[in-house]
Amino acid sequence: MMRYEGNERLADETACAGVRADLKMCLLESDCCKMGKTPRQCLQDNNVPAECQVLRNTFYECKRSLLDNRQRFRGRKGY
Repeated sequence: MMRYEGNERLADETACAGVRADLKMCLLESDCCKMGKTPRQCLQDNNVPAECQVLRNTFYECKRSLLDNRQRFRGRKGY
């Protein structure tokens, strides 16, 4: 998870933006992307570290909670 110091904030203020940014950075720092593949190709090949897999699942759950009416009372998952 990325930590922001001081008044530093993400430009994207939409729901699940923090999880999306962390997933993006995790994928870009992975060995798969450093070999010249795109993050999408790395995810499709399932060739990413376990930390990125966890962030991918968290991002999925966050997006899913936006559509689930039962989650309106519980709040969004993720950060």
